[in-house]
Amino acid sequence: MKTESLFRALADPSRRKILKLLQPGPLSAGELSEHFPFSLASLSHHLSILKSADLVHTERRGQYIHYSLNTSVTEEIYRLMADLFSKHRSGESK
Repeated sequence: MKTESLFRALADPSRRKILKLLQPGPLSAGELSEHFPFSLASLSHHLSILKSADLVHTERRGQYIHYSLNTSVTEEIYRLMADLFSKHRSGESK
């Protein structure tokens, strides 16, 4: 996991909203676009950043591409955040 690209991807509220929308299951770009006021080109840019951070997977279904959460990376994020904010990390005094 590339931590820098991950935090860059998560820094934008629209990208966090995309991830939230994908929690129940895969959606196409058209379905995702219904939740945003910006163009499909902007949505595509956000999806590209999420994909390069390995936060989403793509699957072609006919003429549509469906996006879904990469759950293995989200589990790594939870571990990373827990480590960052843990009160008792190894090597630190209490």
